[in-house]
Amino acid sequence: MKLRLQCLLAAAALANCLSAHAALGSSPTYTATTSASSTQTVMRLSATAVPFTVSSATLADGTQVREYVGQSGAVFAVSWHGPHMPDLSALLGSYFAGYLDTVNQQHAQQGSAFGPAMVQRSDVVVQTGGHMGAFVGRAWLPSGLPAGVSSDDIQ
Repeated sequence: MKLRLQCLLAAAALANCLSAHAALGSSPTYTATTSASSTQTVMRLSATAVPFTVSSATLADGTQVREYVGQSGAVFAVSWHGPHMPDLSALLGSYFAGYLDTVNQQHAQQGSAFGPAMVQRSDVVVQTGGHMGAFVGRAWLPSGLPAGVSSDDIQ
């Protein structure tokens, strides 16, 4: 219980000090009018010629976030790398609670609340890693991947 509370407090602290990010399953966050220092959108095709869009934004803290948007207009994956860990509660949206429950279970089994996390659930997959000043990660909705897109395409 104490470990879970610590994780919740850490997540809340991150939410208060970092900009909002895309939430999986919702509309893209970054457009030319956002507070990100730069944004770039590139149209891509999956292996089966299904189009999707990748929007890349560099936040004020130097962290780069990519949103992968399907034809429906919903974000099916996100990735990040940079000097700061992004606000996972905003980035994962409604999937954050399930992610946090799984991470807390993993940490309880390991006896430690530190280290990279790999959460693979039927509804969401989240991979985080790195170290101070160099954080990386990606998250995706397995059921939301367009035809011909694999997790290897999310970078």
